[in-house]
Amino acid sequence: MHIKDIFTRGREGEEYALRGWIYRTRSSGSIVFTVLRDATGIMQCTVKKSSVPPEDFESAEKALVESAVECRGILRKDMRGPGGMEIQATSFHVISFAEPFPITASQSEPFLLENRHLWVRSREQNAVMKVKEALLRGAREWFREHEFYEVTPPVLTTNACEGGTTLFSLKYFDEQAYLSQSAQFYLEALCMSLELVYALTPSFRAEKSRTPRHLTEYWHLEGEEAFVDNEGNMKIQEELISAMVAEAVRSRGEELEFLGRKKEELKEIEPPFEKITYDEAIQHLREKGREISWGDDFGAEEERMLTQDSLRPLFVKNYPKQLKPFYMKDNEEDPRTYKCADLLAPEGYGEIIGGSERETDYKKLVERMNAQGLPFEPYRWYLDLRKYGSVQHSGFGLGVERVVRWVCKLEHIRDAIPFPRTPSRIYP
Repeated sequence: MHIKDIFTRGREGEEYALRGWIYRTRSSGSIVFTVLRDATGIMQCTVKKSSVPPEDFESAEKALVESAVECRGILRKDMRGPGGMEIQATSFHVISFAEPFPITASQSEPFLLENRHLWVRSREQNAVMKVKEALLRGAREWFREHEFYEVTPPVLTTNACEGGTTLFSLKYFDEQAYLSQSAQFYLEALCMSLELVYALTPSFRAEKSRTPRHLTEYWHLEGEEAFVDNEGNMKIQEELISAMVAEAVRSRGEELEFLGRKKEELKEIEPPFEKITYDEAIQHLREKGREISWGDDFGAEEERMLTQDSLRPLFVKNYPKQLKPFYMKDNEEDPRTYKCADLLAPEGYGEIIGGSERETDYKKLVERMNAQGLPFEPYRWYLDLRKYGSVQHSGFGLGVERVVRWVCKLEHIRDAIPFPRTPSRIYP
């Protein structure tokens, strides 16, 4: 049985068998105290010399941390063990003896990154990955309930979605190609067939940003919706985020508490979220003493100042055109801005979603591309979408690891992904 199942359904005095890896071990002459871990938790196994075959006790004494073992024994209450229970072994079989484990207490961050293939076994990483899975499960369930179709756009592309300065280029046979920054353009094509679509894909940004919230490779959850305006797009986002967080609280409360996140804090994440304009955000920042001009972009510090005292995410909408990509819809109420919105996580964690209504006017898109010096040919297929039955539509992109960082209260985004890719790291 899994360790968690023994804690929840096991009966004292009955025999159980566990398989896993040694988390901690110490010997006291005729007794070996081994804390075993599996995917679900940790449990102490007490191996007495008088209770197991001689070769089993010898193996228990010899086995080091991270040795793979199988232990069979009787479940007993013992408050000295994790969770107040332990297995008193009747047999102890070592599946694989480990060498001395290189990761010990108080290792440096560079060392842990260099040995990430081993650090993913830590209880911290185990908890983060479980919360991440729950967040994604919550997203998929919400999408299914609201009749979105999951689709599979390509990762190799010939055009930029978020600007050419952050593209990873590569040779694709005899052509130039790029790793995708976003699936958005392909989702726009697919929503003209399926109406409501989403995709979970890796995205790549060649940004040399060394901040706690930037990765060069990350997982991108993106949606695109036909017949939806910017206001409807924000409603979808707030419902989606709320459903994701609710599922994490429902199914991974223990892991959240282990990571230092109180479930009560996350139970506050319910729609509607507060919405302010870019203009109002500028005013708020000035009132807090920040020197900032209209047209300046918001960095980590500005986003922190806007949300550090908030309990729920905050939408900032209608950004100046010069700050956003060419494909966004004009805001008729203020022609200097687009119909767009960024969703900022509370407690100063910053942007987690960017979205907008999309421009449907072919001529306007061409004019913007010309003004920005974008080549026409790589975007020809994208512009075709406006020529054959285009409709009002909107979409968004959610940075999965940014959401995980916020929900799990992580200091750095690299701990929100098993094998982080940054400007200074591509190993292991």
